[in-house]
Amino acid sequence: MNKVKILELFGGIGAIRKAFINLKIPYEVVDYIEIDKACVKSYNALFGESYKQKSVVGYKAPNEKIDLIMHGSPCQDFSRIGKKQGGVKNSGTRSSLLFETIRIIKEMKEKPKWIIWENVKGVLDRNMRDSFFIYLKELESLGYESKYEILNAMDFGIPQKRERIFVVSCLGTNSFSFNKLERKETRTLSEFLEKDVSELYTMTQPYMLKFLNKGIDNSFKGRLKVIKDFSYTISTKQMRVPNSGIIDIGNGQYRYLTERECLRLMGFDDSDIDKLEGVHPRRKNCTSSKLYKQAGNSIVVDVLMVIIKEIHRMEVGNASK
Repeated sequence: MNKVKILELFGGIGAIRKAFINLKIPYEVVDYIEIDKACVKSYNALFGESYKQKSVVGYKAPNEKIDLIMHGSPCQDFSRIGKKQGGVKNSGTRSSLLFETIRIIKEMKEKPKWIIWENVKGVLDRNMRDSFFIYLKELESLGYESKYEILNAMDFGIPQKRERIFVVSCLGTNSFSFNKLERKETRTLSEFLEKDVSELYTMTQPYMLKFLNKGIDNSFKGRLKVIKDFSYTISTKQMRVPNSGIIDIGNGQYRYLTERECLRLMGFDDSDIDKLEGVHPRRKNCTSSKLYKQAGNSIVVDVLMVIIKEIHRMEVGNASK
């Protein structure tokens, strides 16, 4: 079987590559583009690469044929907890960088058959969706048919309430169906939690504890919740505003999720996390803001796996006809 040739734009720590590895589908990363130096360091550690940081802005399309573009462009300006500046084309916002993908495709000698885009569901909010539909329209003008849906990681085995929009675009007729994705029963949260956790993660701020389960408030917008059966959405600032929730450890004490737990809930295994901790060692008595940020900005590997698996099934079926 020929290798699937991938272009990773806004590549983060390589969730799409991890999905291919887990599925044992032959692949080749033609190029990986990421501007965050710490993410590039993590990606190189995970996959034995030596990429340098670079921006999609001004990036020249590779000459080599690409089968799949994966791009999870910055979400901050679309996010409901972010700046909500939107992704208007040429606006200069980070989220508007998704249109760089359109430019890159236009520069390609041969267009890739598949494009996957992931982002926060806030792109469908009334004041944001114009940019989203312009993106789809531009893809359509290039010959792509797109399908999109909001998927929750909990429906694919991961005990994290993380809803994200996924757009699967195909050059020509698009027979991809989100209804065919293999759903899984949510695993128990305890499988993802560490047994012995340092006191470093115990919540000690009395002013935060008083907001527990009090609903909407000015400081935390109702996001300080106790985790029971599942975590809430893992964000980039777990130790400051723990959007994912906190854990009751008894005696009136609570703790944050650790970096390892957050990465596990994004679909990375302990051998991956060991490598990440190796290149981003913690300072004494400090947590790793870099690893929290990378977990919060990543894509749940298990969700990508079911999407890739369905595309692969379709491609294998077409090849056998």
